[in-house]
Amino acid sequence: MASCWWRWRRGCFWRPAARSPGPGSPGHAGPSGQRAAAAAVARAQFHHMTPALCCCSKTRSGEKYTDPFKLGWRDLKGLYEDIRKELFISTTELKEMSEYYFDGKGKAFRPIIVVLMARACNIHHNNSRDMQASQRTIALIAEMIHTASLVHDDVIDDASSRRGKHTVNIWGEKKAVLAGDLILSAASIALARIGNTTVISILTQVIEDLVRGEFLQLGSKENENERFAHYLEKTFKKTASLIANSCKAVSVLGCPDPAVHEIAYQYGKNVGIAFQLIDDVLDFTSCSDQMGKPTSADLKLGLATGPVLFACQQFPEMNAMIMRRFSLPGDVDRARQYVLQSDGVQQTTYLAQRYCHEAIREISKLRPSPEREALIQLSEIVLTRDK
Repeated sequence: MASCWWRWRRGCFWRPAARSPGPGSPGHAGPSGQRAAAAAVARAQFHHMTPALCCCSKTRSGEKYTDPFKLGWRDLKGLYEDIRKELFISTTELKEMSEYYFDGKGKAFRPIIVVLMARACNIHHNNSRDMQASQRTIALIAEMIHTASLVHDDVIDDASSRRGKHTVNIWGEKKAVLAGDLILSAASIALARIGNTTVISILTQVIEDLVRGEFLQLGSKENENERFAHYLEKTFKKTASLIANSCKAVSVLGCPDPAVHEIAYQYGKNVGIAFQLIDDVLDFTSCSDQMGKPTSADLKLGLATGPVLFACQQFPEMNAMIMRRFSLPGDVDRARQYVLQSDGVQQTTYLAQRYCHEAIREISKLRPSPEREALIQLSEIVLTRDK
């Protein structure tokens, strides 16, 4: 994904393309000529795929609705109690800080996906209805890594609220960093106990991706196409990698077929990117009470997310604001107004639909099961959530 040049213009989904010829090179037609030519190709190539988007907007007719959260929680009873056992610490203050976000108020989105994927792969492989203990442990580890990343993000962003309450920063940033580190170390110990070197390698990649994604978020790109590729790569590393690799890990534990491992990975990757795209939309469309954290937070942090990048196509004057990371007085309010006046929110939502459609296409390769259908429903829920 990092090497792809993603392009988009007014409702067209642009395929990853090779680097365009530079000025003076054969075939170079200038920016407007390139966009017009690419738009024609994109419209022709993707026109026949448009009707498939309807499967992302509602339950497919003739199928019984499977509530993915209700189905997934069968294997996640006692999730937070089990996580707190992994965080057994003698120091009272550090224990309180480390457990602070494990209060049961999160969506548990990642553990739900992991246990559903585990059962879907087990059924596909040998029609087994059993969940392996090691697969459930991956669900715990995924939630622990995710929560550790939230703690560190809140320190980096100097955030004041999370899930409707104060962040762990109330203890001070230095202690908060250590609490995040402790959660990661506890997750690593739980991962080592599984004893599968392939799975260990898969999930340690997630931690590397989180760090690299945070570094990407600290930078920006001048070129419009590079900027969008930069944004998508950051989105994968910071959000989708954990979901993709956790799904792959449970598939490795439950099935020896590399093709199934790839299906699990691709489903998780596409749902993860769609999830973050919608999160970026909600930063402009939801109120603070719904989100549990201040809205327009990304703009205030100097971040240009999908809605901003698309709005910039209609309002080129936003380029200067993006490059200075909305640092001048009035930049945040002006940028927000530009986004709301543009079709940036709609374009980002449409892009999320494309990723969800791809996730559904991948998971549909597995043998039918209630868990497979729940994963399909979950990809649709991602698009319609309001917090």
